[in-house]
Amino acid sequence: MKKEKDNSWKEEKIEIEKETKGKDNVSSQKKERSWLKKEGVLAVDVYQTEEDIIIEAPVAGVKKEDLEITTEKDIVIIKGKRDRLISSEEIKSFYVKECFFGDFRKEVILPEETDPSRIKADIKEGILLIKVPKIEREKKRKIEI
Repeated sequence: MKKEKDNSWKEEKIEIEKETKGKDNVSSQKKERSWLKKEGVLAVDVYQTEEDIIIEAPVAGVKKEDLEITTEKDIVIIKGKRDRLISSEEIKSFYVKECFFGDFRKEVILPEETDPSRIKADIKEGILLIKVPKIEREKKRKIEI
């Protein structure tokens, strides 16, 4: 059984190009449809220690100023951009293309209740390390009367 590829986004892009062709306001219409822009996915490992949820991600070639880490409720959002060292115009053709360059985004849903106000992030040897402290709950406590 042959599996068909979903090319609906290509058809939609063609429709948008037809709509905007020859119009004065093309750039603003393209901005409105920026959701069509291809975004890469960042590979991550998520694990826990006794005190923290840890998120690790390889970010070799990404400048610190091109990374943005935000939280929204129980989600950590990592956005960034990895640029090629050689411009795309200089590249004639690829023999193998496995690396992603350009904008990327990753959302990590935290598996436990955490304290987002104490999140710390660092980059060492091309690895992004995010520590999200868990909220400590008392397991058992005696109530004095």
